[in-house]
Amino acid sequence: MTTYIPLPIPLTALRELRDTDDAGRLVEPYTAREDGVPVDCVGSLARCCLRGIRAGEKVALVSYAPLRRWAAETGAGPGAYDEQGPVFIHAEECGEPDGDGPRYPVTRPGALRMVRRYNAEGQIIGGRLLEVPEEAEAGLDAAVGEAFVDPEVALVHVRAVEYGCFLFEVRRHRAG
Repeated sequence: MTTYIPLPIPLTALRELRDTDDAGRLVEPYTAREDGVPVDCVGSLARCCLRGIRAGEKVALVSYAPLRRWAAETGAGPGAYDEQGPVFIHAEECGEPDGDGPRYPVTRPGALRMVRRYNAEGQIIGGRLLEVPEEAEAGLDAAVGEAFVDPEVALVHVRAVEYGCFLFEVRRHRAG
């Protein structure tokens, strides 16, 4: 079975997002607090390192356009499929994803996820709703693997259904 690697926001994009987000707004960092003030983000996923946010960390809620950034990198033209939405990031350097944690972030059984497929032009060519099973890692591997059975699929985005938030991306890895 192939193992899929969820990708955090690329470092170059992250550096830009810590200043101005993809909607053109200046970023306003704040300290995450247990009591949920000013925004309840403790335990939310930081897309920069794919781990939960902890009380006391400097964070920011920014608008992020993952497909637009991928398209700029690859020369694709997603057209109307380009979208942006809110994601939490650490406002300061936080390091790489934690190799000791689960491979997939936010794997709460019962959570609803949209597994969206894109071709090399950045157009949506399918997707499916996934209710995260008890065996979350195996369930996500199966859903992502099912997406990549189609040779036209270049990348997969996983989003939260509840708020539409982008969670992570998986890209097709070609041998050679």
